[in-house]
Amino acid sequence: MADVSIEVTVNGQRKRAVVEPRLTLADFLRERCQLTGTHLGCEHGVCGACTVLLDGQAVRGCLVFAVQADGGEVTTVEGIAGPDGTLSTVQQAFREHHGLQCGFCTPGFVTSVTAFLGGNPSPTDQEIREALSGNLCRCTGYQGILAAVRAATVAVNTAAINAAASTADTVNEEAR
Repeated sequence: MADVSIEVTVNGQRKRAVVEPRLTLADFLRERCQLTGTHLGCEHGVCGACTVLLDGQAVRGCLVFAVQADGGEVTTVEGIAGPDGTLSTVQQAFREHHGLQCGFCTPGFVTSVTAFLGGNPSPTDQEIREALSGNLCRCTGYQGILAAVRAATVAVNTAAINAAASTADTVNEEAR
């Protein structure tokens, strides 16, 4: 099969490449984009280490072909932090609550949790456990990871409340 030309936005930067149709998104990110935060564990979509965001949705980079991401927007763990390197709420929570040990699974957890909290900012413990069930960790025992997700949830909700209060204050000021 002939190589295919693709154009993908990766962490806010447009990338053009000619790829083999069978090249996985994970391999494209690691080999062509030099973004090695996307880890390859099982290469069967079971462990979650290769999880990235494709158009805002968590996907397994080992199960998606790079050609399927053509025209899409991919965010890797490297793109979740702020442009100045400031850790995201989820990354900071993982750091503060020891939600990592060896770090191999961490990028997949961080991207999965980022997508999860984007769609469910106030999850129950059961919902958190279900959301994390697609990511495997052999080191932490999950307690630090659960604590990190709970802390990120509080931080996300606090930020939303503060933003709403600030907007209300601005509207009230303008009304006076």
